[in-house]
Amino acid sequence: YFIGGIMEHLKGMTAITNPLVNSYKRLVPGYEAPVHIAWSGSNRSPLIRIPAVRGKGTRIELRSPDSASNPYLVIAVCLAAGLEGIRRKLLPPAPVEQNVLEMSRQEREALGIEALPANLHQALEAMRGDDFVRQVLGEHIFCKYLEAKEKEWEAYQTQVSQWELDEYLYRI
Repeated sequence: YFIGGIMEHLKGMTAITNPLVNSYKRLVPGYEAPVHIAWSGSNRSPLIRIPAVRGKGTRIELRSPDSASNPYLVIAVCLAAGLEGIRRKLLPPAPVEQNVLEMSRQEREALGIEALPANLHQALEAMRGDDFVRQVLGEHIFCKYLEAKEKEWEAYQTQVSQWELDEYLYRI
């Protein structure tokens, strides 16, 4: 149930777990952090992993949070989502034992495997649409966080990167 709660709110939590425009440079299929919303006890490609250790070492690994995130906010939304899953008895989908990265888009869709937001703008939209995240953070923090991150996204959108200059300046 704990996993079910996290999976239900993961898109809405992504702006908290991945707070910078550059956080999404590592949330790309095949790179450092998994992007597909799935779980497994034996496979390292899903976003949520349950290591084989049992007893006091039993844990859930959420593999997407960025080191730039505020750990207090991340822990708050993760614990609240997990506890909400327990309270509402939210069963997660079946574990994914095959490598998610090797699946076709159609295979992932057939299994109901979605992806995290691909950039900060999409993450902010998902957060805005998740009333549970609003409730966990409280109205004031929720609104101020969105406001600050929207300003960051707008500033980022108006910048021309060195890659864009190198790629396009002499081709036009």
